[in-house]
Amino acid sequence: MQRKLLPILVVAALIEIWGIYMMGRWIGGFWTFLLLLATFALGAYLIQTEGRKVWQQAKTQMQSGQPPGHALLEGLCVLVGGILLMVPGFISDLVGITMILPFTRPIYKLFMYRWLERLVRGGRFTIYRGPHR
Repeated sequence: MQRKLLPILVVAALIEIWGIYMMGRWIGGFWTFLLLLATFALGAYLIQTEGRKVWQQAKTQMQSGQPPGHALLEGLCVLVGGILLMVPGFISDLVGITMILPFTRPIYKLFMYRWLERLVRGGRFTIYRGPHR
């Protein structure tokens, strides 16, 4: 897994740099910089607002005795989406905003759920409940 990650990160960084360069040629360097700052601020704001909503949902589920599994996956989507918005680049911004928006978040949540399910079934991911009493 780690051997695959480095080339993917390098290619993603090169694509982001190319996207920033092309946007700079299209709208100008100042506006490109301003747009990157705006998406950074938007990411920070959405992490707070959407994250607060997801946290409240998880607390409500726990208080009613339900496991907050889906709420935690939503929280993970919001966190990763916000981080992607804060990373300089327009492709990561597109993915980040779709991870944060409530009407597109279920798509990512489904992929994460299936990925975690494969890890658990394959024995590569174990959930411990803690000491039995």
